[in-house]
Amino acid sequence: MSTTLATDLELPYLNTLGMERLSALTAIEEARSQHWLARTDMGFSVMRLEDVTAILRDKRFHSALSILPQMRANAGSDDSDSSEDKRERRQSILFMEGDDHARLRRLVAPAFTPASANRLRPTMQRVVTELVDQVAASGSCELVADVCEPYPIPIICELLGAPPEDWKLFSNWATDIFRIFNGALEVDLPFIERARIELDAYITEMVLERRTHPRDDLLSDLIAIEEEGDRLSTEEMTMLAQAVLMAGTDTTRNQLACSVALFADHPDQWAMLAEHPELAPRAVEESMRYLGAVRGTVRFASQDIVYREVLFPKGTFVSTSLGGANRDPEVWEAANDFNITTDRTTAHLTFGSGIHFCMGAALARAELQEALPLLARRMPNLSLAGTIEWKPANFGIWGPASLPLSFDPT
Repeated sequence: MSTTLATDLELPYLNTLGMERLSALTAIEEARSQHWLARTDMGFSVMRLEDVTAILRDKRFHSALSILPQMRANAGSDDSDSSEDKRERRQSILFMEGDDHARLRRLVAPAFTPASANRLRPTMQRVVTELVDQVAASGSCELVADVCEPYPIPIICELLGAPPEDWKLFSNWATDIFRIFNGALEVDLPFIERARIELDAYITEMVLERRTHPRDDLLSDLIAIEEEGDRLSTEEMTMLAQAVLMAGTDTTRNQLACSVALFADHPDQWAMLAEHPELAPRAVEESMRYLGAVRGTVRFASQDIVYREVLFPKGTFVSTSLGGANRDPEVWEAANDFNITTDRTTAHLTFGSGIHFCMGAALARAELQEALPLLARRMPNLSLAGTIEWKPANFGIWGPASLPLSFDPT
């Protein structure tokens, strides 16, 4: 079977950097109609669900996050860091591939089941109710600042067993650590590193305390995990707690804002959700498909890879367009329609796929399922009270920076 070098193909060119959302979707649709592969400034892009899924599940394509240590060095990280600190940074699950990554995922999987997330639903209900209570009577709010930003952090504190009053510390750490996805490491690296060091120190102290005084929380669960004598080290638990903070905060904040912004354009669906809260699971999945907070990820070929008779040389970057895959007309009936009553049998890709599927997916789903129907009930006749300010298109975790709303007071 003959193969063609990717660079020798005549391909459409795709560049959505800086484009607003609808223009980006149009550009993706145009490129997708011409070929399953597109050329980009960085390398190549796949946009169809079949190809995006295949690339994400192919273990030879590694996450671009795994080369962040090298990017840190190129960005000029602090040479005064100890070699031990540098070693620990390289061990982050965000940077891992292969056997080390598989081992950690296997060990911690029992701590991140839907049942584990469901234990926190009463906390989710309490937190979102308290937040909505503060704005419901006024008939207006700026949803990002009033609800989305503060909502996930107390839940993460509860999950980890941290005192509720420390939620602002965790919120600030999450915001700074997530700068890692913004494509500006030269500027953001000091904030990322400082937040990571402070969070590591905080979690390490908690882990040491839980070893002698276990509680009903995630850290105690992680300490208790053992598989054929294999246990997590303190450093690994600290790193995983950081990953949980990231998986359970900025994604949920942005996705909740994206979902409500979408419902503001579909008031009939909002009213339906208020009347039928049992539609919450479908509402979450459909809003994540239609307007996901994670619109793409980047992989690179760890070796020469042949896929669909195309050779991608080692080091080639391939972007996976999650937003494009979630609107693939060959898979989704009425792909550009938003309808929470549709029972879509194919899963969306906003959580990713394969070995890097979002570890906090069950938690995020539960948080959104609790928040959306309550907001729909407490904010009837929802409408925009101004222009939505969207975060820059280069943000890896994306959504409204400001979402002014008006509704009937309750």
